[in-house]
Amino acid sequence: MHEGLNHWTFVIAAYVVGVAATGALIAWSWLAMRRAEARRERSRER
Repeated sequence: MHEGLNHWTFVIAAYVVGVAATGALIAWSWLAMRRAEARRERSRER
């Protein structure tokens, strides 16, 4: 009898965490870029 853990559950979970973290980083960077562009435009109007 062999009782081993199914490693694929952990592999898939690691990929999900990695993809989610990458997506969050992209979204955060995009929002920071938009805020910086808005600040630049406001400073040019003055």
